[in-house]
Amino acid sequence: MAKLTAPLFAPGPRLRLNDELHTLHRRGGWPSVRELARALGTGVASSSRIHDAFTKPRLPGWGLVEVLVAELAGRVPGGAPVEHEVKRFHDLWDAAAAEDSSGPATTLDAAIQAAVDSRNYAGAIRLGTQLLAASALAQDHPQNLQRRHQLADWRGHAGKAAEAAAAFADLVRDMTRVHGPDHPDTLDARHDAAYWSGEAGGAAEAAAAFADLVRDMTRVHGPDHPDTLAARHNAASWSGETGGAAEAAAAFADLVRDTIRVQGPDHPDTLDARGHLARWSGEAGGAAEAAAAFADLVQDMTRVQGPDHPDTLDALHDAAHWHGLTGDIEEAAALFTDLARDMARVHGHDHPDTLDARHYAAYWRGEAGGAAEAAAAFADLVRDTTRVHGPDHPDTLAARHNAAYWRGEAGGAAEAAAAFADLVQDMTRVQGPDDPDTLDARGHLARWRGEAGGAAEAAAALADLVRDTTRVHGPDHPDTLDARGRLAHWRGHAGDAAGAVVALTDLVQDRTRVQGTDHPDTLASQEALLTWRGRDYLRSPLTQPDAPA
Repeated sequence: MAKLTAPLFAPGPRLRLNDELHTLHRRGGWPSVRELARALGTGVASSSRIHDAFTKPRLPGWGLVEVLVAELAGRVPGGAPVEHEVKRFHDLWDAAAAEDSSGPATTLDAAIQAAVDSRNYAGAIRLGTQLLAASALAQDHPQNLQRRHQLADWRGHAGKAAEAAAAFADLVRDMTRVHGPDHPDTLDARHDAAYWSGEAGGAAEAAAAFADLVRDMTRVHGPDHPDTLAARHNAASWSGETGGAAEAAAAFADLVRDTIRVQGPDHPDTLDARGHLARWSGEAGGAAEAAAAFADLVQDMTRVQGPDHPDTLDALHDAAHWHGLTGDIEEAAALFTDLARDMARVHGHDHPDTLDARHYAAYWRGEAGGAAEAAAAFADLVRDTTRVHGPDHPDTLAARHNAAYWRGEAGGAAEAAAAFADLVQDMTRVQGPDDPDTLDARGHLARWRGEAGGAAEAAAALADLVRDTTRVHGPDHPDTLDARGRLAHWRGHAGDAAGAVVALTDLVQDRTRVQGTDHPDTLASQEALLTWRGRDYLRSPLTQPDAPA
């Protein structure tokens, strides 16, 4: 989907024209500006001109509006004839062009638009709030409701998902009261309310809200309407995020069939749905199936959108990822190395997607046996992410984590322990002591201290970690069980083989209850228990030779 942000207008012909253009864009399936530029033909209109027609306050020329309307109207299943829509939009455009107040946007409008264009959402929120407070319109006027919609969306994009979800919930209530429950703007606000609720951590709430929205969209618009298909897409995605990977894969399989029938096999929404189908098939246990599906998708996206299109590069990323998870580690490392080069050429060396591809290329290089090479690559990445994002950015901290890990795997246990000690301090300061990444870094710090010769120190650190993970995650969480396994390991290496046996006996019972008898972690704990039972037996006084007389 490529929903575009509408500019702010005073009520009048300019607002009506822009509103209708955005409505037609939605009904046509929200094609991206790049897709529209390709559909119009070479030299007709650039993607930037098309983007400006939707998002800038200045009036676009009729020639551009005419070709956009013709293209979009032709994409609406069962919509009005193209000639009718072109005539209707010409009347709207003519009224906007004749409007006395159709001069330049106000200083505040222009400042808001500049903030949005530069992704300065905090600035857009501040200025938009001022504009809304100064409005002479009634509180329930459609223009003010539109401004509230934009403000809520900007809050989400500014990283305040919970605030965005709450603002949209309030807006939905007001739109329902003013417009009615079946009005397109009410349904659109419900869509965004559900989305930001999920982004705020409420995946189950978002899945349920989108399921309700699908039913209402189907009743109001019909099953094949782009908005209905978009709601089904989100319902399936959030169902997967709640843990229902198999259900999400089944829902996306149905959606792919319907988007192919309604929009065609090469439509961006069809290709996007195929990507999600591949992902959730992999998450449901079909890693090989996901890898093959993404490989096919890359071929089709390359043909339809070109090799350098962001969606094609994203599909390449996913294909490499699932190749690695099938065990084809060398291929994953090679694919990510090629992808990092392509990302650097297309986006630039400092683009987040380029840095992300370098991260995975280094990781899979290490998994393929090149620990020292991975450590060096992550050290370079730490320097670049620190320069681009800053020292406290999550990506910088993640790169530091991996640099330390692979340094240890390359034989530098003491260096790894020192690096993890610094990292734990910074993660505690930035993300808090109970953040899962902070707790994970503490586990690695304990491990490398043990590997560097401090078995007793590692055991003491892990005893503290077990208490904290139990408090934060609960006693049956996988991270808590893993920490208990590591604690038993280092307790044994610190000389307490009997304590290791007791701890592992309890752990095997809990893993069997929580994860099942045949779970790999249960089997690994059983094997460790047998090992330490043998060592404890050998250390028992009953097995020692008699002392000389």
